[in-house]
Amino acid sequence: MRATLSMALAMSASCLSTGVWANYESGFEGYKRGDYAIAAQEWQGLAEAGHVRAQVGLGWLYLNGRGVAQDDGLARHFFEKAAVQGNVEAQYNLAQLYHNGQGGAQDLVQACHWYEKAALQGSADAQLNLGTLYYNGRGCLKDDEQAIFWFLLAAQQGNALAFTKLDFMYEHGKGVTQDIVQAHKWYHLWGVNGEKLGAQSRDELATRMTPAQLAEAQQLTKEWLAGGP
Repeated sequence: MRATLSMALAMSASCLSTGVWANYESGFEGYKRGDYAIAAQEWQGLAEAGHVRAQVGLGWLYLNGRGVAQDDGLARHFFEKAAVQGNVEAQYNLAQLYHNGQGGAQDLVQACHWYEKAALQGSADAQLNLGTLYYNGRGCLKDDEQAIFWFLLAAQQGNALAFTKLDFMYEHGKGVTQDIVQAHKWYHLWGVNGEKLGAQSRDELATRMTPAQLAEAQQLTKEWLAGGP
């Protein structure tokens, strides 16, 4: 996540006006060399003035206690400022804080709201977590079809945890017509990512499948791995 933050901060630097850029860049250079106190000092004023990348950066510093005293409440404060401006990283981080009850009371409704905002912008982790909330009916109204929808989007981005969700959903017919061929595919893909349980579950399921079903599942898996789900 820190690497992601560095990349996102760097990408935004060229979008700033000269004066603001100088202050922001000074903070970013401090961040890169591990001088988090300088980063916090340079970003504080910018963040309070509404600069979205400074808000995200400062949120991370408070969340991790880098250059400032660790403070989940202030992390939530700055992530929320950036989230309402449409920043996907801040939206996901804010959802996580609401989900886990960090920096304030746990609020799964708010977690659902912000996961959805980030999921709609393509965050695979947000899509996975949003699907989980829909499946469990926590924060979002229980809706297995919505769960499947978001799990599939996360899986299409290679999110391995989404494979584990989909194999269960297809095997047991949750939100979708029961389909052991699809379940076998998802178990296999889970196993490809190094999970022994995925391979074991795939092999157990195979004992209940016909040769034709196995052949179809293997073909679907090959197509997925070749880049075409």
